[in-house]
Amino acid sequence: MPRAQRASFLNPIIIGSGKEAAEKGMSLALIRPKKTRFIYKRKKPEDIAEERDAFRRAAIQTSLLDKELEQLEPSPYDFRFEFEDENGPHNYQNGDWEAHAMFFNERKRANEASALQWMDHTFNEVYPKAGMAFAIGNQAKRPQTWQLLGVLRLDIVTQSELPLEFGAS
Repeated sequence: MPRAQRASFLNPIIIGSGKEAAEKGMSLALIRPKKTRFIYKRKKPEDIAEERDAFRRAAIQTSLLDKELEQLEPSPYDFRFEFEDENGPHNYQNGDWEAHAMFFNERKRANEASALQWMDHTFNEVYPKAGMAFAIGNQAKRPQTWQLLGVLRLDIVTQSELPLEFGAS
């Protein structure tokens, strides 16, 4: 979808918080985080080894897709967002695979320090200034536990930018 059309399409389905989504029986929601802060921390070698082992165990399956899973390299960093929504402050691990791909691609292009600096600038300055939304989700077994599934660069639409709708009353 062209960037110019995203906001008018997605803004109507944004809700205030994971708590509101849970109360509505939703398992996937879009929220507009406030006071965001992207942070990263190097993982311990044993955590990376455990993730690598989890990828290997999952790849034992006979599916073609699982063979690709075996080749994945765990990210050496834990990416997180501290933010507020209508229910208060939160600290969510960024499970968005695109953020990890962003790190690996930039690290390959330049170096690790440059990749982290670029991500920090993007998520702490560019996105909050221009507008962003979080895709959050939960599992049926734990409906109150929300996870950050995706970070969307999503313009903030003002009232004057909303399309006018005319219809019979």
